[in-house]
Order: sequence, then structure tokens, then C-alpha cells
Amino acid sequence: MTPTAPRDAATRAQELREAIRRHERLYYVLSKPEISDQAFDALERELRDLETAHPELVTKDSPTRRVGESPLSEFPSVTHQEPMLSLENTYNEEEVRDFEAKAKRQLGEASLSYVAEPKVDGLSLSVTYEKGVLVRAVTRGDGRIGDDVTGNARTIRSLPLHLSPPRSGAPIPDLLEVRGEVYLARSVFARLNEARERQNEERREKGEKPLDLFVNPRNTASGAMKQLDPRQVAERGLELFLYSVARISGPEPKSQTEALALLRELGLRTNPEIRSCASIEDALVECASLRVKRHDLDYDIDGAVIKIDSLSIQRELGSTSKFPRWAIAYKFPAERATTRLLKIDVQVGRTGKLTPVAHLEPVFVGGTTVSRATLHNAEEIARKDVRVGDLVVLERGGEVIPKIVEVVLSKRPAFAAAFTMPESCPVCLTRVAAIEGEVDLRCPNASCKAQIEERIKHYARRQAMDIEGLGDKLVAILVETGAVKNIADLYTLKAEDLTRLERMGEKSAANLVASIDKSRGAGLQRLLFGLGIRFAGERAAELLSRRFGSMDALSQATAEEIDAVPEIGGVVVASLREWFDAAQNQELIERLKQAGVELTATAQGPVQPKTLEGLQFVLTGVLPSMERNVAKRLIEGRGGRVTSAVSSRTSYIVAGDDAGSKLDKAQAMGIRVLDEAGLMSLLGENAGS
Repeated sequence: MTPTAPRDAATRAQELREAIRRHERLYYVLSKPEISDQAFDALERELRDLETAHPELVTKDSPTRRVGESPLSEFPSVTHQEPMLSLENTYNEEEVRDFEAKAKRQLGEASLSYVAEPKVDGLSLSVTYEKGVLVRAVTRGDGRIGDDVTGNARTIRSLPLHLSPPRSGAPIPDLLEVRGEVYLARSVFARLNEARERQNEERREKGEKPLDLFVNPRNTASGAMKQLDPRQVAERGLELFLYSVARISGPEPKSQTEALALLRELGLRTNPEIRSCASIEDALVECASLRVKRHDLDYDIDGAVIKIDSLSIQRELGSTSKFPRWAIAYKFPAERATTRLLKIDVQVGRTGKLTPVAHLEPVFVGGTTVSRATLHNAEEIARKDVRVGDLVVLERGGEVIPKIVEVVLSKRPAFAAAFTMPESCPVCLTRVAAIEGEVDLRCPNASCKAQIEERIKHYARRQAMDIEGLGDKLVAILVETGAVKNIADLYTLKAEDLTRLERMGEKSAANLVASIDKSRGAGLQRLLFGLGIRFAGERAAELLSRRFGSMDALSQATAEEIDAVPEIGGVVVASLREWFDAAQNQELIERLKQAGVELTATAQGPVQPKTLEGLQFVLTGVLPSMERNVAKRLIEGRGGRVTSAVSSRTSYIVAGDDAGSKLDKAQAMGIRVLDEAGLMSLLGENAGS
């Protein structure tokens, strides 16, 4: 029988919990601390000591339970009740005004009010409270399914474990799901790297390899939330701004402004830079203001989000398959910086392509410290006249790969040296080849270690065979030691072999072998993409898998049969036939078959009759009740082809509201026009219904 704590201990524990929650809100949410850090730590220590002496006093939402004691083996997947859609981006004020014009046309409204919010460069998170207690936190994932990272989210001090009662006296909602952005403050990021530098000094003195510095705040925050041990997450000092209500029981707020006020009433932290705007022009003024002050903030932003304020209007406008129609992200122009080009080396990709890479004096631009940039090919280097030693202008916007925009010719040093692409592969020393009609040089040696590494990395990608635990460093070790010479060798790896490798423990080895084993059943579509056949991307893999159904059928298909597949052009056909005709690739397929890898298409539900085969459709405008991707899927399911441009080959144009110039062009060309009802009728008739 559980002993009962003395009444004074229970009372004191409750007083301490309430006091700690109050001071957490004052410090982390309102930035108005009333006591010193030492006094706050003393309150936490007293509560922890009480709970240790009387375990029956511990509650689920106790402030002492922010950090879990045991690491997870993996994150469970959770389906979002309300999808977490991404936002449509623009860098142009006119496109923001067009966004408003489209909304007004759909609504028939004369005026709209808005909210302008900083677009924090972090990690999106959905947090659910039940009866005021935090019960779940889920990452955005693909927008439909995310990872349950509740243990990690609990370590974020600005996220309360228990909601505060509203001052109005209204009850705390039984259910509240809120959305926000996890980030790492710039000041904290700097301290983390300073601490790591101190660690590295000690490691160098001991002759140990130094640790890599953290690259930028966003990647550090994202990496922290992927840690399986919440104790490691707590050390990073993540923070959170909440910006919307996804679900709520009881009375719902009527506007985004009201929703934000409710969040603050419940003790949740919102961004103090959010502004209400009476018009779209006012919203653009706020965007300009944020752009000016972005460097004064202690967190990274890459733009502003403009939302229509009324939640009822948001619901009426709805969303496309990807974006809400009631919000737009106004991204700030790419940032530029000037730095010195120190050297150029050449990397070899999975298809043998040689890519020159610029090594630069480190420079902070676009929210991160950049020390490398791609130069694409020799033609690009010649066009920009880039030379080693030059002062160059570097540009980086958002997540775009840094690029050299121009050379500062007026400051070119006398020692600046022109760069010439190598005649031999820098890895295997095989003489490189130039392919007719292409600017790229390639290493023709399929056994080149660099190519093998890149092919295996590609094969393990989430969109391909999704092999968790097969990171870049491990791939390099496996290839260098000769343990893996091609992707089929992955299926021969044993846990006991892996544990002999550097930094590979028994549990990690067992998990990797299990993940490799699981990939055997990924199916033809993922396998085709994972093979990394030149020009055959995800869409081609999907179409070929659907059309041929098995690796045997595809490998034996003639060029004419492959070319007959809609959307598969001549370049892809030639590349596929070249790949399948190579003896080493035939041997690879045979080894995969022997390893038990699934070489047929996975079940996709009932097969629809291909009654629209040979017909080409263009979708334009907003359909009344059907998302465009749904219409596209229905058409393609019956064998039809959907393209983006109107041409003489177009059989039908399916037009919704705001169809625009595509509809005008189709009508001028005499192409048949369908509305949504007409499309459904065509699909129904052709389905035999």
C-alpha cells in the first residue's frame, strides 16, 4: 500500500508547483522575472527533494518532470488531426497584392484585415493539451504524419506543462491543440559553439579529433529535436513561439488576433513582433519593418507571414493540397556577402559527374556561416571568370544552396589563378570523359569509390529505401574498408561485423541491420528511384512501376515500349536502356533478387480501367469541391496524362474559378473545356458507371 504524505508536505508541494509555474511564465514567456536565478533554482530543488521523499506527490505536469530519464529507441508516428500545411512563398510585393485580389474575388469581399507575423526560421511543432496538461507534441513531418517528440518538447522551458487559468475567469479548454515554431536563440547558439571550442582545445591537447562546430541555429534546433534522449535536448536550450489554434473545445476565437490573445491568457508564448494590419498595404509596411530589424532580433527570421485575420474567412477560403489560401509567406531577398575564394576542388557524384566546389573564407550570410559553394561546371566558372584568390560575392536565401554571383574584378589580386578541370578523376584517377551535347565531365569508372558512396547514400534516402542509421560517415567507412562495394552488399552485412567499426555499438549495429532488412519490402517504385538511374527521378519511378509492375518486365521492355509511357521522354528512355543493358547492372538486379528485395510493385488498391489512355488534360483555376491533386490522381488512375501547358496535344482543359490565360488560350485553339461536373461525368462514363 502506498504511504500517504503528510498534509503539510502535500500542501507545500502544491505551493511550490504553482510558484514555479508562475515564475517560469514571468521569465520565459513574459520576460519579466521577479526573482533571481538562484532563488528560482532553490524552489525547484525544494520541490525535487519533497518529491524524492514522497514519490506519491509527483504529478504528470510537475515542473520536475520536464526532462525524461530514459532515452527512446525511436519516435512514434502520429497522424495530424488537422494537416500542417506549408505556405506559398513570394519575394514580390505585387504577388502579395495578387494574393489579396484572388481572395477578394473568391469571397466577394471589398476589404480584408490581416495579421503580419515574423517567419521564424525553426522547426514547426503541434502541441496538444488535455484538461490543461501537455499530453503530446508532434513535428510537422510531411504535413500529414509527424514524429511524437513529447519528451523533447517538455524540455523547452517557454512551453508550459500546465496551462494557466484565463484572467477572465473562463475555464481552461478541455482540448487545445496549438501550432508553433521551435528555435534556438542566436545568443544561445553562440554560447554552444564557444563551449564546443573549449571542448576542442582539451581534445587537441589529448590528441583527440576535434568536434564539428554547430552550423547554424536552425539546423541545431532541428537536430536537437531529433535526439532520442531528452536529456541531450535539454542541454541545447531551445525556445518556442506559438502562433495558431488548430483545435479547441468550447468557444472558438473569431480571429487570428483573438486566438493569439487567448494563447497569451493561457500562459503560452507568442511573438511580440506580431502586428494587426487594417489593409494589405499596412501588412507590407510591417514586412518592411521586420526586414530592417531582423538583425536586431535574437532569433533568425527569413521573412514574414501575412494572414487574413478572420478565422471564418480562413475556413471559407480553405486550402489547396499544399497551401492555405488565406496566408502567404513574404520572403526577404537573398542575403549577400563578400569573401575570399581560397581554392577549388572537384567532387564526384553517384553518376560520375564532376562538380567544382569553391572553398571560401568563412562568412556569415543568410543565417549561417558559409565556407563552401558549388560552381556547377567549367562553363559556369568561365562565364563568371572565377579565379582562385578572387574576392567574390556570395548569395544565400533561405535554404537555397550558397552560390557565387559575381567576382569583384576591381579588387582582383595579381596572384589570382584560373582554374582548369582535371583530366582524370580526383578519386580513382580514371581519365574523365566529355559527353556530346553536355557541359559536364564524368568519371566513367562505375567502381570509383566516390560514386559507390554517393549511390549508397542515395539508395538509403527516405524517398528511396529509407534505411535509417546509414549516415554519410558510416557509408564512407563501409566503402573504404571494402565491406560494401555496391548496394547489394548492404544485405550481406551482419551486426557482429558492424560492431568492429569505429563508433558502432551493438544496439546501433542491430538497429541498422533491422532497417536494412525492412527495406527489402519497399517495392518497385522506391527501388527504381533508389537505384539512381540517371534522369529517372521519383515521378519516372512511379510511372514505370505503375506501367510495368515488375523489374523483370521493365528490364526486358523495348525502348519503344518505355517511350509509350506518358511523361517518359527520350532522354529517360535512352538512360534506362543503357542502364539495364549493362552486364554489371543485370548482375546487381540478380543479387538483389537473391537477397529477397521486392522487385514488384506494391499493392496500390483496385486497378482502374485505362479508359482515358491517350488523352491529355490541363487543370487550371480553383475547382469548387476538389483539390487539383485529387483531380490529377483520378485522371492518371484512368490512364490519362496531366500536363501544365496548353498545346495542340491537349484533349481537355478542366477549368475552375480564376482560370486565367490557360483557359483563354485553350478556347482560342478550340480545345474542349470541362468544369468539375463535366470531369466527373467523363470519369463516370469511362468507368462504366
